[in-house]
Amino acid sequence: MRTWLQILLICLATPAFAQTLNLPPRAPEAPGGSVISTQIAPLARPERDPLILREILRGNVPEFYRHFCPVSVTNVFQGQTNIATFYAAPDYLAVGSTGDYLLTPVSPATAQFIADQLDCVLPTPPMVDAIYAAAQVKLAPSPIPPTPAMVTSEVFTRHNELVHQQRLVRLADGPWGALVAGDKKDVVISARLAALPHKVAIYGWHQTNGVPIQPLYTGHTAAWVDYSHGIRLISRHLTVNGQPGTVSDVLADPQLCGLLSREGVLTNVAYPTNPIPAIATANHRVPWLSGFSPSPYFGEQIHLLDLGTNGRALINAPAPASIVPANPVRLIFYALPNGNTIEQTIGRKTLPTDDWHFDIQHIGAQTRWLRTVLTNRTVVIAYLEAPGRAWPAWRRSPGHDDAAAVQLVQALSQPFPADQLEIVLASHSGGDGFIFAWLKAVPEIPPNVVRIALLDSDYAYIRDEHAAKLAHWLAAGADHYLSVLAYHDAIALLNGKSFVSEAGGTWGRSHALLTDLGTVFPFTSQTNGSLETHTARQGQVEFLLHENPGRKILHTVQVELNGFIQAMLSGTALAGQGYTYFGSRAYTNWIQP
Repeated sequence: MRTWLQILLICLATPAFAQTLNLPPRAPEAPGGSVISTQIAPLARPERDPLILREILRGNVPEFYRHFCPVSVTNVFQGQTNIATFYAAPDYLAVGSTGDYLLTPVSPATAQFIADQLDCVLPTPPMVDAIYAAAQVKLAPSPIPPTPAMVTSEVFTRHNELVHQQRLVRLADGPWGALVAGDKKDVVISARLAALPHKVAIYGWHQTNGVPIQPLYTGHTAAWVDYSHGIRLISRHLTVNGQPGTVSDVLADPQLCGLLSREGVLTNVAYPTNPIPAIATANHRVPWLSGFSPSPYFGEQIHLLDLGTNGRALINAPAPASIVPANPVRLIFYALPNGNTIEQTIGRKTLPTDDWHFDIQHIGAQTRWLRTVLTNRTVVIAYLEAPGRAWPAWRRSPGHDDAAAVQLVQALSQPFPADQLEIVLASHSGGDGFIFAWLKAVPEIPPNVVRIALLDSDYAYIRDEHAAKLAHWLAAGADHYLSVLAYHDAIALLNGKSFVSEAGGTWGRSHALLTDLGTVFPFTSQTNGSLETHTARQGQVEFLLHENPGRKILHTVQVELNGFIQAMLSGTALAGQGYTYFGSRAYTNWIQP
C-alpha cells in the first residue's frame, strides 16, 4: 500500500528529487557561527539542540551547504553489476554563513528529526567510505585529547576553529561547496541499532591513508554527543541502475543493498525522534500522525513537504496528548501572501535585527489561540508556500492548470479520516491566486469545505467564475461560512502615492463580491467608526471592510490584529469572545520563541 506522501507525489507529478536542501533562504541578519557559539556556550545538550534545530530549520546555514554532491557506488550481485549515485551534503551539519559557520554535533534524535524535515537520511558506514573516496578535499583528522569537557560547547567551538583553518588552507583544492571529508566521524545507521534502540552508532574519521580512526561503534548512549561527531545529511532520493529510487528502497532490496550496506538488508534506517512515551502512545492512537515529527515548540507535530513545481507545504498539528481521536479534524489550508516564507508566516519572537516579516502575521500563534477555544475540534493547519513565493505568478506560469490546486488539496487531505474531516480554505494577499484557482477548477464546492476566509485577499475574484459556486455552497449548508476582510486600499498612500485602482484592489473586489452575493442573499449592513460590517444568512457571510480614513496601508495589520482569529470564528458564538478584531494581539502568549 502506498503511503500518503507517495500518493501526494503521484498526484502532483513532481520531479523525482531535487539536489538542494529544502530550506528557506538565509536571512541577512541571521547570526553567524561565532554568535551561535556564544549562545550555546553555557548550554548542556538538551538545551543546546533546540537552539541549533531552530537555526537550521529557519535556513541559517551556509550557502555552500545547500547543494548536494553526487557520490557513485558500484557492486556486483550474482554476476550483475549495479551502479547507484546518492547525494551527500558537502560537509557536516553547520549553522551560520559561508564566512562564519559552526560545525554542530547534535544528538541522533535531533539529527534524525532534521533529516526527516529535509527529506534526507543519515549514512551507513559504506556510504561514509564512499564519501571519503569521492571527496575533493580530504582533511587530516584533528583529534583533541579526550577529557570530560569533550561534550561541551567550548570544545565544539575549539575543534571547529581547527577544522576551519584546515579548510581555508585547502580552498585552492576545492572551493566552498566541494565535497569535504576527514574532519569528523559520522553518526550512522546500522543493523546493530535494532537491538540497541537507546544507543548511537558512530563510524569513520578517515585518516589520509584512507583508514578510519573509528570502526563502527555502538557503545555510547544516544544522549552522548562529543566534539568529534558529525552529521552528514544524505538526500533520500538517488538513482540506481539509471532509475530513480530511495536510499530506503535500496537498503531493503536483497539484490541492491550491497551498494550501501555491509550488513545485508537494512529496514531499521532511522533513529527514534520521539523518545517521550506519552507522545509515542498518542501517535499510535492517532494514525494520521504517523507521518509527522515533533516540533521544538509547544509540543506540536509538523510535516514539511517539498511539492516541486507547486512549492512547499508545512502541516502543523497540535500536541498529540491534546488530540481527542473522536473529534473532527479542522484542516485549514492557508495560502501564503506574496514574498513570505512559511517560517515568516508562522512568526516568532524577534530581536531588533530580525527580518520584520516574522512579526507581521503570527498565524502560528493565532492558530494556537484558536486551539484553546475550538476544543471540540482538532485544528490542523497546512501552510502553502508558492514556488517563487507568489501564487499569482504560479497561476500564470507556462503550462499551468488550475486543477493542480484541487489535486494539492485532495492529496494533503489524504491521511485524515474522510468522515471526520472539515476543510477551511484561507489566504492572505496574493494567496488568493491559489484559492480562486481551486474555486474555478472544482465543479462545485464540496460540502466538507466549512469555511472560506479571504484576508485582504480577493484580487482574483471574477463574477462569472466564482460567484455562483459560492452562493450555491453557502445556501447548501448552515455550517458553511464565508469571511472577507478588506480595507480601502485605493486611497492608501505609499510614498505619497496611490498603488491600486478603485476596482482592482481588495476594496473594489470585495464590494464586487458583496454586490454579486447581494443578488442572492439579503444583507444587513452597519458602520461602527470606520468599520463597515455586512452580514447575511445569520452571520454565515461576513464582510468586514475598513474605510481607512487615515489613508494607511493596513494590508498586514488586518491579519496581525487578530484578523486570522476573526476569519476563523466569524458567524459563530465564539466570534469576539476573548479578542477584538483590530484590537491588541490576543495571542501574545502563543508566539513561538
